[in-house]
Amino acid sequence: METTSQGAIALLALSHSPVEQALYEALRTATCVDNTSCVGSLSLRRLLELTGLGSYTTLRRARSGLVAKLSIDCKRTASDEAGEEGPGSFYLVYGPEEIFERRRAAGIDPYPKEYQSHARGEGFVPALERVVNGYDLSRREAQVALCCAEGLTNAEIGDRLCITEQTVKFHMRHLFIKFGVRRRGELISKLLRHEERVGVSNGNGHGGWRPDPYERQGP
Repeated sequence: METTSQGAIALLALSHSPVEQALYEALRTATCVDNTSCVGSLSLRRLLELTGLGSYTTLRRARSGLVAKLSIDCKRTASDEAGEEGPGSFYLVYGPEEIFERRRAAGIDPYPKEYQSHARGEGFVPALERVVNGYDLSRREAQVALCCAEGLTNAEIGDRLCITEQTVKFHMRHLFIKFGVRRRGELISKLLRHEERVGVSNGNGHGGWRPDPYERQGP
């Protein structure tokens, strides 16, 4: 295990898209009682109710993404394919550490490379949890926040993430607003403090971060 259980959950969330994480959380909640693998049967209609994703197409896309990322296995039924209410598909839902091991065995990164430096030890667990949950961060804002917590300068953050220093400053301004701070040191302190433990879900079944409309900014 590379990090604590809570850190592993946060790293896993950062490896999923928002809709994938919404579905993963719904499957875990419906079928599991701990962080090990579990099996359950759920119809598409029931999953739509649990996730609030809005359409069968979005749900199927999220499910395909989770299967491709080795987070779940799925044995689909005929009623599932037709989008009907009926006997649900069977899902084998893996826990975070099991998923990381499955991905390593398949020769793929267990989570995005930009988070690997934060995965070892407990020091960054609070920061990982906070960028995932509670502050409505985009994926890029989460990346910038974690780099900031490492003590990197704006120029160093830009080099690591392959974006301009001006784009880093743009994201930093948003981070200051979302975390309710005025100084870089206050942001780092808020990211790394160990009190007020937070979870990964934002309370509505979706991960706390969201897609970034400025993801492609930079040189």
